[in-house]
Order: sequence, then structure tokens, then C-alpha cells
Amino acid sequence: MNRFAHASATGGFSVVICVYTEERWSDILAAVASVRAQELPAHELVLVVDHNRPLLERLVLHYAATAAVRVLANTGPRGLSAGRNTGIAAAVGEFVAFLDDDAVAEPAWLRHFAAAYTDPAVLAVGGRTEPLWSSGRRPPWFPEELDWTVGCTYRGHPPGLVRVRNVLGGNASFRRAALTAAGGFTTGIGRDGRRLPLGCEETELCIRLARAHPEAVLLVDDRAVIRHRVPAARQRLGYVRTRAYAEGLSKALVARSVGARDGLATERRYTTRVLPAALGRGVRDFVAARPGGAGRAVALLTGLGAAAAGYAVGTLRAHGVAGPPDADRAAREEEPR
Repeated sequence: MNRFAHASATGGFSVVICVYTEERWSDILAAVASVRAQELPAHELVLVVDHNRPLLERLVLHYAATAAVRVLANTGPRGLSAGRNTGIAAAVGEFVAFLDDDAVAEPAWLRHFAAAYTDPAVLAVGGRTEPLWSSGRRPPWFPEELDWTVGCTYRGHPPGLVRVRNVLGGNASFRRAALTAAGGFTTGIGRDGRRLPLGCEETELCIRLARAHPEAVLLVDDRAVIRHRVPAARQRLGYVRTRAYAEGLSKALVARSVGARDGLATERRYTTRVLPAALGRGVRDFVAARPGGAGRAVALLTGLGAAAAGYAVGTLRAHGVAGPPDADRAAREEEPR
């Protein structure tokens, strides 16, 4: 039996926010407030709490008088994918939109999503995610090409309203019927709150959607903007290395699931066009004595090397070969809590 089959559809958007820690209490409230302030009102807002009873009880009490906000416990295994699947199963909107718990949506966010769905071939629409640096400004050494390591849209991503292989899960929407038919997100790929900061569950889902529906259109509209908080702990080269290594591991899992041709298509463009151009700018800035030039070049090389190492280790594991014994341990030591 399809685990999503019991929900009956209605019009509009069900917005799902997955949460897991009370440390983000103020962020969660801000995310919810940004959804409730949308120019196009959401049909409902679903908060899914990932195996944290004190947070669940606190949120239930806080929103007890707010009928438009539903608070649920993750009914699957620990992790973001299962939490999203819980939200999908509970959702009744024609569309399901996902927002990170440490992000806020601009007022026109859902309106721009809705406009794209006038074409029935469109199954998913994502948006642009801008960083909100806790320090108030971008660190001089942090290149925009690495913004994906902090959950944001990177420099080099095609601008405007464009077709894409996959949307990014923290700022994305889907036709609910397509999500339910696909069986939702695959568990075991994305984050689970305890391990390395893995990801790519939305990449794997989008590739499956496109294979099941060859006529499907997946879009990103960069007018659908959210702003994602970047704490000080993630504004370090060590975090970039950890996140890039985890991304490599995740890509290996995706490639194993859907094949390297589809699983790495976007990454090939990134490594052959976006990164070389960024490195060239970093070197030119260094020669011209512009602030951060050398640091940006080092960060790019570090991120590329860590992602390649993670992919290699993940590929070896997929073939039953143990990777370097200390690789994950070293990465965990850099991971902020």
C-alpha cells in the first residue's frame, strides 16, 4: 500500500517545515511567520518534528490556537527524508512546498511557485536561496561558487526561470500527485541529525520523477526567494571541507541509485566551467592584492578536493571496498553541532 494514499487532495499549497532541535526555536518561529505572511496564502502549514518529544510538545502548545499550523511527529526513521515523507503523507494541498527550518521566505515566494504550475507538464519548482550571514556580511575568503555548502544558490547556477535536473530541497515545491506516485524521498541518503551533513535526497527524487515522466518539466524561478541563516560555525574552511566531503559521499549514493550519467550531469558542468572560472578570478584578485583573493582560491581547491575524496570513498563502499578508516572521523571533527 502506498504510504501516501490516504490523503485527499485540495487546492493550494501545503508548506512543510521539518524541525529537529530546540536550539533553532527562534528560527522555527521566524520560518513559520514568513509562510503566514505570504502574498498567496498557504492552504496549510505542517511542522514535522524529528524524534524530539520536548520540541514536539513545545510546538503543539505554542500553536494550539493556530488552526493553520499543524504539528506532527516524524512517523519514519530519524532523518530529513522521512520527516518530509511524513509531511507529504499528511498534506492535502495540490502542491507541497518545503522550507528549511532556519530560513525565511520572501512574501512573493509561493506566488512565484504557483505561476509556474499553470503548465501541467511542470512537476517541480524551486527558487533562489540567499545566505544570511550571522556576521552581517560574507567572509572575504568565502567564494559565491561554494554557497551550496551552506545551503544556498551558488554563483554559476543559471539565472531566471530555467529548466533544471533537480531543485534544492530547502526551497522547493512539487505537485503532490507526482510525489505520492514516486513514493516520496528515499531514506538513507540525506541528513539524519547524527552523521555527516549528507544531502542529495532531492536530486535522487527529481531524477526518478524525470525518468517516470519523460515529458516532465522541473524549473527554478530565481524570483522565489528565501533567505537562509548561516551561523558562525559554518563560516569556516573546516566546515566547507566537511560539507564538501559529505556531498561527495552523497553523490556516490545517488550515482549508485540512478547511474552516474544522470547523477553527475550538473556536477560535470560545475567542475569544468564554474570552478575554473572562479579559480581564475581568485588568482587575478590575489595578483591585484584584492582582499580575500588567495583565500577564495584555497577554499575552492579545498572544496573540490574534499568532494572528490568523498565521492571516491563512497564509490569504494558501494562496491564493497572499505574506504580510508579515518576519513569520516576527520570530517566529523570539523562538523559544528
